[in-house]
Amino acid sequence: MIEKKKGEKDNNTVLGILAILFWGSTVAFSRSLTEQLGPITTGVLIFIFSGLLSLLFLLIQSPKYLIKMFKLPANYLWGCGSLFVLYMLSLYLAIGLALSRQQAIEISIINYLWPGLTLLFSVPVLKNRARFTIIPGIIIGFAGVYIAMNSPHGDASIHHFSENINNNIIPYALAFVAAISWALYSTLSRKWASQNEEGAVPLFLLITGIILLVVMVFFKEYSFWNSRVVLELIYMVIFPTFLAYSFWDRAMRKGNIILVASLSYLTPILSVFISSIYLKTNVGFRLWFASFLVVIGALISKYSITES
Repeated sequence: MIEKKKGEKDNNTVLGILAILFWGSTVAFSRSLTEQLGPITTGVLIFIFSGLLSLLFLLIQSPKYLIKMFKLPANYLWGCGSLFVLYMLSLYLAIGLALSRQQAIEISIINYLWPGLTLLFSVPVLKNRARFTIIPGIIIGFAGVYIAMNSPHGDASIHHFSENINNNIIPYALAFVAAISWALYSTLSRKWASQNEEGAVPLFLLITGIILLVVMVFFKEYSFWNSRVVLELIYMVIFPTFLAYSFWDRAMRKGNIILVASLSYLTPILSVFISSIYLKTNVGFRLWFASFLVVIGALISKYSITES
């Protein structure tokens, strides 16, 4: 029985690692889609289709899935559900509202504070033990964000930082909200639903899509369709959304949360690399250095936490 539980935990941990790999391409494909369809339309299509796909897949596996899902702890359904929706709305709107592709990459670096924040939040939420080194780890991570949000010409001053924020504060603020909400979702789902076999990701995805659908009624967007858009949409629905979020939810509830959260520190570099190639954007030393600092900060935080 012990070996079976260990094998199940290992399998769920692998799913979490796959989710990280899929998420590395999220910013690149999302930015491309939002440029052609608009951020709200992109979100509606991705979340509704991926939610329906997830629901269909789970219903085929277990016809009683819906019954079991609504028997999940209320804290998980309402609390984690709200955080999931908040994260999705914040991230996709931040990417779509970025003034340029380079700014979209800057926003992705801010969003990827969540691995370090997940480890930090695991201390009060999951009662994990922390060493004093977690403080410099978090500081280094935020230093990376400061550099990413500063002058693209390398003049890292408070003046240029404030000027950059004032010019387009909403996407940056949304990226911070996304980082905090996903870190809280990851830790609280472990606290409230680790004993449950099923999660509620399909429901969370559908609710996100429906909210954006309502918003779309009041904000008109013009969309341009071609074969590339269709292929990008199919990719986003299946891999970084349907599979990745389902895999991550399971890994957070039943996998090795410390290992998966610590491996996720590689996501900023992976995201910058894929985005620079796919979006054909010249990523200078500033953004590479910023992403490395976020990674180093998360890595230090990882070695500062001991699972309870």
